[in-house]
Amino acid sequence: MPSITSQSSTNPGLNLVLFSIPQSLLLEIGTASILLLLTSQKATVKALESIGQASEELFRGDRLPILPFPDDELTNKS
Repeated sequence: MPSITSQSSTNPGLNLVLFSIPQSLLLEIGTASILLLLTSQKATVKALESIGQASEELFRGDRLPILPFPDDELTNKS
């Protein structure tokens, strides 16, 4: 009795109507996309950290302008 799993194709991969994509090419494309995502994630993290540090520098107290306060003598006379 022949088993159903014994009928395997000789060309593993994605078989489309007009052409066939080999399994190794699909693996290479998947690997390249994962590596690209990992490197872009690292670049994004570095960019967000630098934006955070720049915003901290912007809101530090010594960088803010000095606000003019009313004199104590004027407020005590009222």
